[in-house]
Amino acid sequence: MQTKVAANAQALKRWLGKAEVVLGNHSDRLNAINIFPVADGDTGTNLYLTVRSAALAAAEAETTDVGELLAAAGQAAMEEARGNSGTLFSVFLSALSEPLHGTTRLTGPLLAAALQRAEIRCWSALSDPVPGTMLSVIEAVSRAANTGDPVHAGDHSNHALAATLEAVVAAALEAVVETEDQLGPLAAAEVVDAGAVGFLLILDTLRASALGEELQPELLDGLHGYSVQDPHIHLDHAHEGVEVMCTINLSPLDAATLRLQLDELGDSVILSAVTEVEGGYRWRIHAHVPAADPALAAIRSFGEPSNLSVTDLAAPAYEAHD
Repeated sequence: MQTKVAANAQALKRWLGKAEVVLGNHSDRLNAINIFPVADGDTGTNLYLTVRSAALAAAEAETTDVGELLAAAGQAAMEEARGNSGTLFSVFLSALSEPLHGTTRLTGPLLAAALQRAEIRCWSALSDPVPGTMLSVIEAVSRAANTGDPVHAGDHSNHALAATLEAVVAAALEAVVETEDQLGPLAAAEVVDAGAVGFLLILDTLRASALGEELQPELLDGLHGYSVQDPHIHLDHAHEGVEVMCTINLSPLDAATLRLQLDELGDSVILSAVTEVEGGYRWRIHAHVPAADPALAAIRSFGEPSNLSVTDLAAPAYEAHD
């Protein structure tokens, strides 16, 4: 039986703060195994910087409502999201907050509902969702939380929350191991997905923060490519093109139209609503394209973007053009 369970707003602030530290410590190794969807060696850096934005916003939020807290953190993360992994985590965090509004404490059933909402939002945010990535881990943990021990169904006790969190981390680890066999590039390189590992670290940090426990470093034992002695395999994979990211106000119809245009120009297209504005929503946009100009022209035909970055996928370096 857990005795230090504290799944309130302060615990969630600790979660994001600790996740920032953990991802900072692991960013180099995550970068080293980053070869999908492109081998640009920046997944660890992108996740770290995105989580840092979320952690800063959470630390400044003056609320005991866990839904409000995570919504503020998610919005901040979305505005500053970096790369595929950071954008997807931002969508996850924003969606996670939705079923939690009006409550001051996370419970097993609430966590299950939040993870299910996040699964739906994350899979729908991508134009072409691919198994074997962070998406597979999100799907696995949602299933684990919602199909757990029926004894805990509707049980809002600390014991049930602890059981749910343990099941979630176990499911995440299993899903991470399976990524290697789900994607051809990962199987060929004999490595697990970098974003999936990063998300596993984030989930174990949530478990540890809520239950008053330490992280489980043994989770990473045996993950292919994750030993510090292993090489930076992304250096052996060349990729051309650029990553375009920005934020822009769009109506739902314009967002759907822009998504189609970006799908025609490139891949790894992610569109997710940040917050509601007059006439529509503020959207975070991410795409990989052969050249920036056609994508920027398509985006600017709907308005002037902010938080714009264009990054060379062959040589990762974040460039802001506000």
